[in-house]
Amino acid sequence: MNLLNKVAIVTGGGTGIGRATSIALAGRGANVVVNYSRSKSDADETVQWINRNGGHALAIQADVSHDVEIRDMVEQIVQQFGTIDLLVNNASITSHIPFDDLDAATDDVWDHLFDVNVKGMFHCARAVATYMKKSKQGAIVNLGSIAGLTGLGSSLPYAVSKAAVHALTKSLARALAPDIRVNCVVPGAVATRWWAGREEQMKKLAPNLLLQRISAPEDIAQLICAALEQEAMTGQIITVDSGQTL
Repeated sequence: MNLLNKVAIVTGGGTGIGRATSIALAGRGANVVVNYSRSKSDADETVQWINRNGGHALAIQADVSHDVEIRDMVEQIVQQFGTIDLLVNNASITSHIPFDDLDAATDDVWDHLFDVNVKGMFHCARAVATYMKKSKQGAIVNLGSIAGLTGLGSSLPYAVSKAAVHALTKSLARALAPDIRVNCVVPGAVATRWWAGREEQMKKLAPNLLLQRISAPEDIAQLICAALEQEAMTGQIITVDSGQTL
């Protein structure tokens, strides 16, 4: 799929991988909606950067865990652009909990992570699917994590939520074929603000990776764009982790 003039939503699009993806899509000529929940200043900064550099972007606030907010956002976008062609389900949260502290993995933690990381992606996919089916073309990329493959990560509920994202991808690919392709990009360690306060840990990790480098957000963004463009692929879980899981 040629991304020129396509209408794209990037959830959590103002920071980290989301910001890099918003910029990469705009660079390919897409009209980009930078979704945010709380990071308004980051989203506005991303939009301003894109528009200043010849792209076309706008920011819209919506909490992906609230279905009604997602439906309202999608309606706004369709009213302005006429359709939606691309969705990058990037918005995610975590909770840092030691794996052996099972009591700390409370129902509230489980519910919050699944509401955003899993149900939020489903809400977004369901809301855009109607319009993608009308045009008989569409592409969705979900952001997973190697935590969902290895069972390791910032917390046990986070790892399980990302494993659920991988399964959601395959189920949506079946449900939305043949008009809509759904794939999942699975990053390893990425140099984003998620490492805030743990920079030394990140520096120690890099030499132990096969490629001896931590991925940059731009590395992930390139693969996301490639997955959106690739018309012969759906239901795939694609890992980009500098060899971390080998």
